[in-house]
Amino acid sequence: MPKLPKDQMVEVKLDGAGGLVEVALTDEQRRDLFETPGRTVVAIVELSSVTYTGYAKGEDKLPQVKLRVTGCEVGRDDEEEAALREAKRAMWRQRRMDGTLDEIGEGPQKAGPLLSSSFAGYPTEAAYRQAEREKEERRREQYARN
Repeated sequence: MPKLPKDQMVEVKLDGAGGLVEVALTDEQRRDLFETPGRTVVAIVELSSVTYTGYAKGEDKLPQVKLRVTGCEVGRDDEEEAALREAKRAMWRQRRMDGTLDEIGEGPQKAGPLLSSSFAGYPTEAAYRQAEREKEERRREQYARN
């Protein structure tokens, strides 16, 4: 992968594979997005670079990187959406403070504590794995009985 100068702009494109976004949406959210133009949902999206295009020196084109959605979870209710929006605002305020934007907003500056408290009642990774093991055991017991 070639290294670019620090001040080099890079054009970002999204590839057309949006399957992970689709499966993260509930049927109700899909219908609502279709029936209500301009409706938004709030999501946590993981992006991965899949291809890049560089150009020869002297060409008047920006280097490009193409991104693919490789993970997505959508807020399922007003409370989750509000927590994700507040985390987004906190991250935005931090960028402003870091000098990538030029004004400071109100309230907390870091998103981590906001998400930790907003999602404190959600299962941990260990609890999730345990529930999956128990579900698999129940499935096996049911299969053995039949």
